[in-house]
Amino acid sequence: MHRLMRHLRLLVLTEDLPRASLVLAETESFQPDPRPLYESEFPELPGRHYRDLYQQARSRLDKIGKLVPIPEGVDIPEIHVVETAELQALNDWLGEIWNECSSYEEEFRTLNDEVRLINEQESALANFANLNVNLSTLRTKTRFLDFYVGIVPRDHLRQLEGAVGLAEHLLFPYLVSGDQAHVVIVGPCGVKEAQLTAVLDAAGFQNLPIPPGMANEPAKLQAELTARRSEIQETRETLKATLATWSSGFRGRLEQAQRTLALAEPFVDLDPSIRSLGPLAFIIGWAPAQTVRAIEARLHERLAHPFLLETRAPLAEERAHVPTLVSRHRLLAPFVSLVGQYGVPRYGEIDPTVLFAVTFILMFGMMFGDVGQGAVIALAAWLGRHRLKQFALFGVLAGLSSMIFGLLFGSIFGYEQVITPLWIAPLSDPIYMLRIALGWGVVFIVVACLLTIYNRAVMGHYLGAIFEHHGLVNLLFYLALIGGGLQVYQSGRFGWIATSLVLLSLLALAGYRWHELSAPLGEKILVVVIETMETFIVYLSNTLSFLRVAAFGLNHVALSIAIFTLADMMGTLGHWVTVVLGNLFILVLEGGIVMIQVMRLEYYEGFSRYFYGDGHTFAPLRLRAPAP
Repeated sequence: MHRLMRHLRLLVLTEDLPRASLVLAETESFQPDPRPLYESEFPELPGRHYRDLYQQARSRLDKIGKLVPIPEGVDIPEIHVVETAELQALNDWLGEIWNECSSYEEEFRTLNDEVRLINEQESALANFANLNVNLSTLRTKTRFLDFYVGIVPRDHLRQLEGAVGLAEHLLFPYLVSGDQAHVVIVGPCGVKEAQLTAVLDAAGFQNLPIPPGMANEPAKLQAELTARRSEIQETRETLKATLATWSSGFRGRLEQAQRTLALAEPFVDLDPSIRSLGPLAFIIGWAPAQTVRAIEARLHERLAHPFLLETRAPLAEERAHVPTLVSRHRLLAPFVSLVGQYGVPRYGEIDPTVLFAVTFILMFGMMFGDVGQGAVIALAAWLGRHRLKQFALFGVLAGLSSMIFGLLFGSIFGYEQVITPLWIAPLSDPIYMLRIALGWGVVFIVVACLLTIYNRAVMGHYLGAIFEHHGLVNLLFYLALIGGGLQVYQSGRFGWIATSLVLLSLLALAGYRWHELSAPLGEKILVVVIETMETFIVYLSNTLSFLRVAAFGLNHVALSIAIFTLADMMGTLGHWVTVVLGNLFILVLEGGIVMIQVMRLEYYEGFSRYFYGDGHTFAPLRLRAPAP
């Protein structure tokens, strides 16, 4: 379930705005509302000069930080209001430091440009490394000779050599690498030049221009470039040492500048939600309902002048603007990330994270049930927890689910004779497993429809909750269809009650769609008929889609049997090598496929029914530890 939010309006004296912003940041429970709700009554935007100073100071400190390292996560031992005068003094000082720093930046930039030029020259030089001639000779035509240096496909080399001979030119390949050949073509200037150009184009010849500045043999040029690179590196190290010596006297003050800007930042972040008129100003935003009293108590404690805090519940028409407070529970962290890949719940929607977590883990275990392989997944996730971070828990839970279903199925590393199944060996009764998967799919779809109905009703979209896709009438149709199907399975008859409910629900859906559709008569008939038929087809196909839950469970066992069949054809050593490699194959390939299939069922059969995913996460104002 979602947690309730309240809209806050804080009225304070304009001079108390910086302190109020600090208090709100300390609570980490207030998100600014950027809407211009009271623009006509409060037309002024206070603190413009303050924000300009902050932005300039922050920009200067960031540029300085690129040259002078400043520790990340500087602590803020004492919280105080940064007045305009303090911010002005800091900005002026940072300006002075940056003026001096900029000369170092310019020197580093010049060195970087030189290195970039050397890299370009070395890249170009690689094309001519096998030529032992002065490159300046090949770069320009002489009075009597043309020179062409380039690359041609290796397969065209012989044909090109003959063709350029007919044009009274000579071709010299100086490097053949892979499917390409580097060549030099030399010949007399004159009437054959146009003919040669056509031949080169037909052969796929690519010209290699010789950059300016390369007026020596490749080997000598490479030596010169290497020497120049070493000189630049020495100059850079000397410059770094000089910079470190120069900056050592004020690094502590740079850290203090980080703290000061961090304390000034909340007031700047509140910019779109602040308005004022003369000495009176207000701040508007959102806060979780359970934090309102704590916010008010902190304001009473910290503000020197009286204030007024007004709160109200979100209005129906502004639900799209209300942030959603998503779950922060550590166990749900990986599932929150996966839900976030689809979207963020709207305010008022049921947060699907818990349902997603439970159903995902259950389906993965049923489709990949094996004690040994599940243990490998859990162990690998645990050992890689520092690299996987929050997703390590996801891997551990998936592995544990696989182990539990492995015990239920009696499978350990594909062996089904080692332990007795606590429930059933899947291949012993495949039809039963398919029935279980279908039953699971029916429950899954019914729950998804119920969530859809609830979410639409909460949003005030009552007609949609009843008549639109996956609404109440759709659910009635689906349940009647399932009930009739069960009667056919048991007695061979669909039943008049199920038939009546199916027909009545389809007629209701067709009537609603007819009423909502604005189109010519023929088009309305066609659309209504197609969409009514689609209702039946979609629910049938969606239900059958869950057969894959059982199918992959059966496939898992069948694949293990195939591996053991191959292993039994080997000697002792070959047997165990095949078993180990086969289990690795199942873990990597089938495990990945099962993961994809479960995600598909969750996203397509679940989220697409009841989860809009176009909300926005609650992002409260914080007093962040500064970073360079």
